[in-house]
Amino acid sequence: MANHTGEEKPLRKMSEAFKDLANTLSSQTLDQPAHLEVAPFSRACTLVSPLFRCLGIAFKFAELDYVAKVDDLAEASKSITTLHTMMEQDIQANCVRRAGSHTRNLLRVKRGLDMIKVLFEQIIATEANSLKDPASKAYTQVFAPYHGWAIRTAVSAGMYALPTRQQLMIKLNEDEDSARTQMQNYVGSCGTVITYIDKLFISRDLGIDW
Repeated sequence: MANHTGEEKPLRKMSEAFKDLANTLSSQTLDQPAHLEVAPFSRACTLVSPLFRCLGIAFKFAELDYVAKVDDLAEASKSITTLHTMMEQDIQANCVRRAGSHTRNLLRVKRGLDMIKVLFEQIIATEANSLKDPASKAYTQVFAPYHGWAIRTAVSAGMYALPTRQQLMIKLNEDEDSARTQMQNYVGSCGTVITYIDKLFISRDLGIDW
């Protein structure tokens, strides 16, 4: 089957974008609160979308939800500079938990990033060609607690249509070694970004489990 990504390397683009975000956070001085701009954050998140598409029907619901939420943040970036400011505006408007709020969408996007991070951790930890176990563990850890029975059942059924590890590498235009390196880079960098976002929520007593 033809490779629709051509010679592009979506995994590499993604890991490099999150490395830039992590570097931005780590380069800020300790006596100043760290800030992450909405525009580069939303651009980096857009680069994760191909990973959801590569996983097929099992994560179609996640792809659609994730893309819609990232699009909202990209639109918000036209008028709001930082994630910190975006969240403060929603707090002032008393709409943090309202469906469609930028802050609620940020939490959902963060969850999508985390799912891919856990998936990569599981893939790195095994040599198996099947992705069913890594994908199941990632879904169970990150998404399942927030989904009802119907979605969990649909995802479970879709796991049987996942690409193999080898098929995923072909879709990403990577070999085993290069993919492992880029996945490790994403895991480390994305971890820094996720921790920052979690702190934004927790420092304002908003919580992250909703």
